[in-house]
Amino acid sequence: MKATRIAGLTASLIVATAALAGCGAKNEDAALTATGVNAATATSAADFGGMDALIEAAKKEGKLHVIALPPDWANYAEVLEAFKAKYGIEIESENPDASSSEEIDAIKTRKGQDRAPDVLDIGVAYALSGTKEDLFAPYKVANWDAVPAGMKDPNGNWLNDYGGYVSIGCDAARIQVCPTSFADLLKPEYKGKVALNGNPTKSGSAYSGVFAAALANGGSFDDIQPGMDFFTKLKQSGNFNPVEATPATVQKGETPISIDWDYLNAGYAEQFKDKGVDFKVAIPSDGKFANYYAQAINKHAPHPAAARLWQEFLFSAEGQNLWLKGYARPVLLPTMISDGTVDKAAVAKLPVVEGDPTFPTPEQVTAAKNALAAGWDKAVS
Repeated sequence: MKATRIAGLTASLIVATAALAGCGAKNEDAALTATGVNAATATSAADFGGMDALIEAAKKEGKLHVIALPPDWANYAEVLEAFKAKYGIEIESENPDASSSEEIDAIKTRKGQDRAPDVLDIGVAYALSGTKEDLFAPYKVANWDAVPAGMKDPNGNWLNDYGGYVSIGCDAARIQVCPTSFADLLKPEYKGKVALNGNPTKSGSAYSGVFAAALANGGSFDDIQPGMDFFTKLKQSGNFNPVEATPATVQKGETPISIDWDYLNAGYAEQFKDKGVDFKVAIPSDGKFANYYAQAINKHAPHPAAARLWQEFLFSAEGQNLWLKGYARPVLLPTMISDGTVDKAAVAKLPVVEGDPTFPTPEQVTAAKNALAAGWDKAVS
């Protein structure tokens, strides 16, 4: 699982209703295409002369290096295979369980190396900090205008791609009555059964789980402390299970109740339906919290044209529908519903959510991240 993906992917929805062996520094000319375009500084497909020219340049590079893309996360297995099949470009996928912070570290420590990540899939907190550090290459995909303003950097350094809601997954084969709220999780029958997808100081989904718990217990986007207080109570009651929820722990019954993204919990329901697991998914009635992950391009990507083509693919109708197949909610979903390009069958399978979500600002995201860093270990010690 991508459990160690750090928090902060929220700012995305503000308006939503809106050392490895290296090959040394690359020659700047290496990024030049056959027509003399510098792929490393191209800010749109138009800079290449259009999509066909971008595709040609990417195929010439022949590779795309990615990290932190687990195949069982939001249908990434099919996303990766579809890109390879469509363009014949080899994908080198490394360390799928890496965190957002490790992705950023890889950009910094592998600068000039062929094994530097070309692209990133990160929490928005890291998209914001990486932009401040000038780590990303500005690029605007063909569907840029369809992405709401609150879900992208205005200069093209990053943009949100897919997301979901914090949910409570429950194996009904092992739990007699499944919880549907954070309040339910404190009931004595759930002793030792309630888990997060990692440590919230490192895991985006766990961080969001704490934020959702805060909203369910009198907190706000300005105050995540009630969420930590809730987990203190959960720990004191004996209900909190420190085991990181993963596909393996869910299947084995080690984490029969998992606070995680709805698209991951829904994926377990399908993945293990014939393996003795009856996983039910509920969006907690007392703490709704939604988030997106952001995509960015390494400013010094070793395969700059392939990196840009990858972005174009992810934000095409084909790429966005692949997220839907993994129960994730693509950023272009409203547009695709309007223009008829959406996979209607996939939309119908999404967990039901009532009401309109609201979202924290970048400042609130940063403050919550800092509060967790300072207080989480004490909360569950």
